[in-house]
Amino acid sequence: MVQIDFHGGVDEIGGNKIHVQGFRNSFFLDFGKSFNSEGDYFSEFLQPRKLNGIMDLVEFGLLPQIKGLYREDYLRHLGLNHYQKPSSDGILISHAHLDHVGYLHHIRDDIPFYMSEETYLIIKALEETGMAGFNNYLNYADDFQLLAKARLNKNSKTTHKRANAKDTKKSRPIEILEPYKDFEIGEFIIKSAPVDHSLPGSCAFLVDNGEESLVYTGNFRFHGKREYETKKFIKEANKFTPTTLITEGTRIDRDHNTTEEEIEKKARELSLSHKGLIIVNYPIRDLDRFLTFYEAVRDSDRTMVVNTKQAFLLNAFSGRGYPEIDDVAVYVPRRTWGLMGGESQVCFDGEWVCSSEIDREYILGDYKGWEKDYITWENNVNYLDLQERPEDYMFQCDYFEFKELIDIKPENAIYIKSKTEPFNDEMEIDGRRERNWLNHFGIEVHTGYHASGHACGPEILDMIRDISPEKVYPLHTREVGAFDVLKKEGIEVVHPELK
Repeated sequence: MVQIDFHGGVDEIGGNKIHVQGFRNSFFLDFGKSFNSEGDYFSEFLQPRKLNGIMDLVEFGLLPQIKGLYREDYLRHLGLNHYQKPSSDGILISHAHLDHVGYLHHIRDDIPFYMSEETYLIIKALEETGMAGFNNYLNYADDFQLLAKARLNKNSKTTHKRANAKDTKKSRPIEILEPYKDFEIGEFIIKSAPVDHSLPGSCAFLVDNGEESLVYTGNFRFHGKREYETKKFIKEANKFTPTTLITEGTRIDRDHNTTEEEIEKKARELSLSHKGLIIVNYPIRDLDRFLTFYEAVRDSDRTMVVNTKQAFLLNAFSGRGYPEIDDVAVYVPRRTWGLMGGESQVCFDGEWVCSSEIDREYILGDYKGWEKDYITWENNVNYLDLQERPEDYMFQCDYFEFKELIDIKPENAIYIKSKTEPFNDEMEIDGRRERNWLNHFGIEVHTGYHASGHACGPEILDMIRDISPEKVYPLHTREVGAFDVLKKEGIEVVHPELK
């Protein structure tokens, strides 16, 4: 018998944490952050405290209370019993969105993570370029350690320093999966199955322990650039004859989806007709959306301008069917001193000099280590380039980069919003700020350029019928009742409950 416990993703979008337990072994399907539930208690400026380990999240039911699951440095720091064997034999990761991987940081360092190579590359970029405080996804660095400092002489008392991440950093056990190739977690034989979603490397899982067979869809769609992957998964899942299907249902209440092809066509027409700067905002890890806009602007002789984080990710995906970093321009923002781009006055050795006379090493000191490779790239642009030749560019500008508009001072600019509409209070507040910025600069907003990462209702129901499981658990949805129509067709629909 297989026991399935749901610790997230129930009556909400995301936050999947599904514990699958067999006779001897167990594993998790995803271990994601519950944005809505966490947002009930925390915000950008009210964050869980590292000093309290996992307990701030446990307090509000955001992490399950399971012994032997969490990192021992946190438990030891709180004086809790940390001498436990691992209570899980692994975590299967369907894709690299934070609502599926955001709580991996809290997992102990001897539980392996299983993922596709593309998912690994995206999480690596997220870890190396991100600012989050809990981002030990692929690497593990012990916190709350003191290291002995070298003594000045033999009579000196031992002094200590705090260990930093470099002192204790080590790689977690990561298993890179090959599509449709069997691997084992104890009694379970598992296959990963690539699916089309809004970022590369997304996959479903087919699980068998000899008594029950389970299929987990992860997140999937049919209207992206890899529809064929989802269709192949459905065929393989049908041949698998599963007893249980756990499926996402984000858009079960919708009957239509905009396609990436439709977005590309609209963006190409807009790029050809507009004579000023085009600003676009899309999810940075959605490389298929990047590719949609990149291909749309080629006919208008515009150059796609990306930020340094996008450049980092493109470089990681070099040779995988996406444009190379040399095919785009990298936007160089001004940082603390504002020395890159334009002329600034700097007091140097008692005299005021122009920033162009300052050694490059001082200028690069404004930028993070990972950024420096892209700041010195030959195909760089800055705010002056976008001011002088706005018609030459499509400029990727995330919500958190709107400060760049103060430098660019765009005239006759348009803004393409290619993100999902707000679905919680915090996103609503961000949306109001977004409108304030765009109204201030007189920037015309164009919507309708977003293609969801999720299948619509008729596609989800047809997928379930094609796979033909004995029972279905709808997850990652607020409309679980919409699945009950399948009961008339002999498929048992089980409404999951939080453990």
